[in-house]
Amino acid sequence: ESVTAFGCLMSDMWLGEFNCVSPEGFHSVLEKQYPTFSRRTQQDAQEFLICVLNELHEALKKVRARCDSSKRCVTDAKASRGSVSETSIITQLFEGQLSYGITCLECKTTTDRPESFTVLSLPIPSKRPCSLQDCLKCFFQQDTLTWNNQIHCSLCGTKQDAAVKCTITKAPQIIIFHLKRFEWQGKHKRKLSTDICYPVSSLDLSPYSSPLCCQDTEYSLCAVVNHSGFLDDGHYTAFCKHSVTKNWYSFDDAQITKIPNSSVQTDRAYLLFY
Repeated sequence: ESVTAFGCLMSDMWLGEFNCVSPEGFHSVLEKQYPTFSRRTQQDAQEFLICVLNELHEALKKVRARCDSSKRCVTDAKASRGSVSETSIITQLFEGQLSYGITCLECKTTTDRPESFTVLSLPIPSKRPCSLQDCLKCFFQQDTLTWNNQIHCSLCGTKQDAAVKCTITKAPQIIIFHLKRFEWQGKHKRKLSTDICYPVSSLDLSPYSSPLCCQDTEYSLCAVVNHSGFLDDGHYTAFCKHSVTKNWYSFDDAQITKIPNSSVQTDRAYLLFY
């Protein structure tokens, strides 16, 4: 039902018969699955996005069998865990992979832990104006695990301090960045209004990618989700680049306007699509 509603929304958008299109039908269907996203209160766009991607993936996924050495193909995930992967248009477009290199600081043994992602949540390192590259450096910088966060080293046989370094081992076709503008300060949550400068083109992810990763790691911005206001009384808008004409448009409820490239940079950016 959700995919049918989403398909109708896509058709209405691209047929060009209306000045504006409301996603009300799709939202109503999704609201049944996720009551959190009712119309009564403001909800988080990043959480909504993840639910939408998950819902579309679950409805559209195909089970892809892998053959073992005897040429026997396994299609039952329960019968052979790890032999089957689930793929969909969502994973093809948005799924990337990180690898966490964990090094024991006592014996220097390194183990790699892979992790799939569809959205990268980036910390904002400064209250002063900074760049998307500053956020990426902060996310990918090496961390040290000590005290309660120590790892159990299989070689040492005991808990040890460790260094953790994250790299991109598979770059997705479309990469989504979530700027962590909401943080806890004691018992209270507050919004960070830091102005973050992000490139419209030529975003280079090679410094954060493994050498074996795809060489083509330069991205261009294609959409921005903006949040203005505060925690409970804010407003979401979007900037989207037309994939054919390459023109940028602003979407503010029923008001859609063409905007110059220079207007795409804003201090209200919350989600970035490259």
